[in-house]
Amino acid sequence: MLKKFLLPIGLVVAGIGLSVTIIATGPTLNHLPPPPNEPVLRTWEAQPETVRMSSFTHGSVMPRTESELIPEVSGRVINMSGSLISGGFFAKGDMLLEIDPLDYEVALEQARAAVASAESEFANARKAHERQLDLASKQSTSESQRDDALNRMQFAQAAVREARARVSKAERDLERTRLVASFDGRVRSEQVDIGQFVSRGTPVASLYSTDFAEVRLPLNDEELAFLELPLGGFSDPDAALPTAILRARFGGRDHKWESTIVRTEGELDPQTRMINVIAQVEAPYDTEGDRPPLAIGLFVEAEIIGRTLDNIFVLPRSALQANKQIYIIDEDNKLRFRDVDILRTVGEELYIAGGLAPGETVSLSTVSNAIEGMTVRPLENTDVATQ
Repeated sequence: MLKKFLLPIGLVVAGIGLSVTIIATGPTLNHLPPPPNEPVLRTWEAQPETVRMSSFTHGSVMPRTESELIPEVSGRVINMSGSLISGGFFAKGDMLLEIDPLDYEVALEQARAAVASAESEFANARKAHERQLDLASKQSTSESQRDDALNRMQFAQAAVREARARVSKAERDLERTRLVASFDGRVRSEQVDIGQFVSRGTPVASLYSTDFAEVRLPLNDEELAFLELPLGGFSDPDAALPTAILRARFGGRDHKWESTIVRTEGELDPQTRMINVIAQVEAPYDTEGDRPPLAIGLFVEAEIIGRTLDNIFVLPRSALQANKQIYIIDEDNKLRFRDVDILRTVGEELYIAGGLAPGETVSLSTVSNAIEGMTVRPLENTDVATQ
């Protein structure tokens, strides 16, 4: 009976001893201080730059000169240029359309015959008047006869002038049977064919010039502060005109064209506060190199090159905090709030004209519940680049 009680007691005592041994010989815990709770901020070192300001806008390409091809005489079409089709190119002086000239050739001959008849009548009337003057010197004619001779001569002289005017008109009408291009251009559309009767004053085709193309670019009135764009026009013909770079994706590739700002429309839209400037591209269909044609109707993005400004700080847009302030981190890693002169914001860039000193550390991170003077842990610029 005694062994039955001693065995459990011995097992309990052995277990307690084993536990004490394990605790006594186990590893000791090292108490570490809590990690710092200062917010970690991405930073940027502020350095002033000389920057060329520019404004971005967009528009569609349109021809500088556009007109309707309108015959000035009526008749049947007997000849057409192969270029007088939609999309066809033509040069200045090319014959585009010819109207049957037979009726106008006949009218010209009739007018010339009328001139010959009127000149003959005038010659006879002048001789008759000269005879009356000779008889009057001998007192052999009356005053009424002299007046009649003078009137007939003046009437015949007027008839000659009228006949000659009819010849001039007939010559112009005959010349107008050939419609000739007055500029280098392209056909937008045509509504005529050989054998068709066309009427005077009825448009038969729409044409536009290819010497220059223009793009109408809307700008906000605030953008004018950064551009050399006088609203009153470019009064000095020798002054350098502003440049605009046009960009578009064409044929699966990105392309660009250089253009010149030639004028402004000079009026602000009272509702949108926008003003339109006109960019002009010379020889838009010239495909020199691998540049594609600047086709009419193409939608393009435009960058208008503006003024050059000194001592401008260009920061990432993420540097802008609430209340249009930025956060400065001083030498003691303390956070400071700073009011700055924000010149403009373009895309992801912030342009600051004043309120910063060279070499100051700017926070690019947003701090929740930021308090001026709180301690922060800045990351270097290299750390920002690798994140």
